[in-house]
Amino acid sequence: MEENKKRAGFRWWKIPLVILLLVVLVAGGYVAYVFGTYSRIEDNLELEVKGDAQEAAAMDRDYTIVSYNIGFGAYTSDFTFFMDGGKESRARSEESVIECVNGTTETALSYDPDFVLFQEVDTDSTRSHHVDQAAQILEKCGEKGTFDSVFAQNYHSAYLMYPILEPHGASNSGLLTVSKADITSSLRRSLPIATGFKKILDLDRCYSISRIPVENGKELILVNLHLSAYGTDASQGNAQLEMLFADLEEEYKKGNYVVCGGDFNHDFTGNSKEYFNPGTTEDHSWCQPFPEDVIAEGFSRCTDYAEGMVSTSRNTDIPYSADSFTVILDGFIVSDNVDCSYVQNIDTGYPYTDHNPVVMRFTLKDAA
Repeated sequence: MEENKKRAGFRWWKIPLVILLLVVLVAGGYVAYVFGTYSRIEDNLELEVKGDAQEAAAMDRDYTIVSYNIGFGAYTSDFTFFMDGGKESRARSEESVIECVNGTTETALSYDPDFVLFQEVDTDSTRSHHVDQAAQILEKCGEKGTFDSVFAQNYHSAYLMYPILEPHGASNSGLLTVSKADITSSLRRSLPIATGFKKILDLDRCYSISRIPVENGKELILVNLHLSAYGTDASQGNAQLEMLFADLEEEYKKGNYVVCGGDFNHDFTGNSKEYFNPGTTEDHSWCQPFPEDVIAEGFSRCTDYAEGMVSTSRNTDIPYSADSFTVILDGFIVSDNVDCSYVQNIDTGYPYTDHNPVVMRFTLKDAA
């Protein structure tokens, strides 16, 4: 009798209520974890320079520099990414990551560069199966000669539990600068980023400033950057560029030579979206026209392409094909005491990353 009363008193509607309460507690705990562990890497952080390069930059020779976003070693030509409307959140395997990183590194080194600016280089990320891509790249470079190198961590993120079936996980990614000339010091500058919930998507952002002595007593300033892509807006993008140009202008006023390259996450030429995708209605935060009014006096974009317009980035909503949305996001900006004699975006067919490399040749002009 007493047992029957207990059964009669049980309320089945409590089960979904308890489940809902558990879901809310778990979700709330996860949100608290993400925001509680979030931290920005400090600004004006001195970076460690590795390597045994000794030579200063010279006034009477041509230099070759390559900029290449390696896409954390995930983007085979048929890879699609969930944040771009695709399906995948991680590289397919450790072996695939190693193959892609080797492919991008070998492509960059095939131009016999004096300097290489790599972006989106993972060191210990779930999405790239914890392969130390910086070490892998430097091992390849070491086979070609003596280089100095500087790694600047762009962002570190908490464990992203999305997509549910294959979470993107935790990310540690950065910028790797490689130089045949002696890098005497390097600095990490923290860029302004989104606030509130958007900062979780946008992550941290930075650029590195590396200094190379020039034989005339000045310095060659190499700037490696990867600006914001997701969750950004025009005002934030402009703020990042305004900060960048303030630093570049300060170096130029000292009489130094400035070469800035990387992934600008803007339509670098201002018209490449229409050029490669006539009639498109696609509109993305990462390919808005480069705001020309923020370019400091004495600086210019290197867009006089020797062999014509070639895209440097594909949208990864679909496998790469003739129907893919492509645009120019990557390039170089130089001060007017640097003579850009050649620049070209290289059409690789996107076999190893969602970016194409940019190759530039330059000389340093005599200050007189």
